[in-house]
Amino acid sequence: MSDDQTRVQEFFTARAADWDSRFPDDGPAYAAAVAELGLRPGDRVLDAGCGTGRALPPLRAAVGPSGVVLGADLTPAMLREAVRAGRDRDGALLLSDVAALPLRSHSLDAVFGAGLISHLPSPAENLRELARVVRPGGVLALFHPIGRAALAARHGRPLTPDDLRAESNLRPLLAGSGWQLTSYVDEDSRFLALAVRED
Repeated sequence: MSDDQTRVQEFFTARAADWDSRFPDDGPAYAAAVAELGLRPGDRVLDAGCGTGRALPPLRAAVGPSGVVLGADLTPAMLREAVRAGRDRDGALLLSDVAALPLRSHSLDAVFGAGLISHLPSPAENLRELARVVRPGGVLALFHPIGRAALAARHGRPLTPDDLRAESNLRPLLAGSGWQLTSYVDEDSRFLALAVRED
């Protein structure tokens, strides 16, 4: 395992047990972000870096019983918490790095990534891997339940121009990785960037 993977695992393993209790009011924000994906019954969707699986119930509701919901995460402790919360009933859980997904090319209709981009060790390469598994015309949602400025303030640091989630940085990053940014919202109450998989 790479040093980057080890750091991510250590970070989330230490926080897994109380992760949901730290953010108890995020459910409606997750549901609203999932609704923006425009999923239809029968669609196939991946929650990339699913953590404790908070997006899995609204994803399952969106695609219905005929759809496929997958949650992939690098940290076993987070997946254990997803099972403990019963969210494995809403989607199949995969212990997997988003840098090398065990999925066929073009096998998904959409990818949802909550808090994902700031933990990607090689963002361009990792976003290309997400593009690989999504069909042309499929959708990517990069989400956080609070905006960039509010998140920086929560961590006691200034908002910097090199933040990957800044639109001026994110748009070319996505474009170089097989995605076209179609919608960008950065408010105190949420961050949501939607992109379409290019042909």
